[in-house]
Amino acid sequence: LSGLDPAQPYFQSTPIEVRLDKSDAEFVDVIHTDSAPTIPNLGFGMSTAVGHLDFYPNGGKQMPGCGKNPVSQIVDLDGIWEGTRDFVACNHLRSYKYYSDSIIYPDGFLGYSCASYDVFETQGCFPCPRDGCPNMGHFADKFKGKTQNDFVKLYLNTGEAKDFALWRYKVTVTLSGKRKVKGYVNIALYGSGGNTRQHQIVTGTLQPDNTYTSFIDAEVNIGTVTKVKFLWNNNWLNPTFPKLGATTITVQSGENG
Repeated sequence: LSGLDPAQPYFQSTPIEVRLDKSDAEFVDVIHTDSAPTIPNLGFGMSTAVGHLDFYPNGGKQMPGCGKNPVSQIVDLDGIWEGTRDFVACNHLRSYKYYSDSIIYPDGFLGYSCASYDVFETQGCFPCPRDGCPNMGHFADKFKGKTQNDFVKLYLNTGEAKDFALWRYKVTVTLSGKRKVKGYVNIALYGSGGNTRQHQIVTGTLQPDNTYTSFIDAEVNIGTVTKVKFLWNNNWLNPTFPKLGATTITVQSGENG
C-alpha cells in the first residue's frame, strides 16, 4: 500500500483506525511532499512517519520547482488546467509525479536512512548500507521484510521538473597550486551510463593542498566512472594568472559505495 502525501488536516495525530498506518497492509510505503504545518503554511500532507518506509524527498516540505512565479507555473507545459492545479497544490501533487517517474527509473529515487534532512544534507548518511537503500515509489516493495525499526525515515533529493530522478555521489577534491586564490571549483562526471552537467564543489577561498568534499545529486546514473572534468574560475581577471589544479579527485557512488 503506497501513501502519496496522505492528508494532514483532520488525520494527523488521530488514532490508527482513522488514518493511514503500517497495520493497514503487509507493506506500507509513504511519500511525504507537503508536510509543513497547515497553519500558516497550508501544508496538505502529514509529517509523521506512519508506514514501514517513510520517504521525505527534499525534506518533505518544499519541493524544487514549486516556488516558480504564478504566471510561469500556470502557463505550464502540460496545459493551463494542470498548471493552475499545480500552483494551488504543487507540493502536494508532486507525490504522484515522483511515483509515476519511479516506474520509468527502477534504479532511481534511492532513499537514505537518516536522523533528519539537515543531517542528510550536511553529513550525508552516505553511502547506502550493505543491504542497500530502498527506492521511493513503485519499487519500494523490493525492500519488504528488510526493515527492523518501528519507523524508517528516508531522505533524498529530486529534480525541479520531469524527469525527477537524481543519483547521489560524494566528490572529494584535493587542490594543487602555489598560493590560495578566491573562486570556485566545478566538477563534471563522465561514465558508462552517461555524463553530468557541471556541479559546484566549493566556492570562496581555494587553498592548495586542502581537501574539499561535496555531495552531487546527478541527473543521470553515470555507472562506471570513465572521466572527471575539473574546472576552476577565479571570478575576475587576475594579472598574475594564478594556476590551480587537482592532485586527486575521488568519486563515491551512494548506491554501492
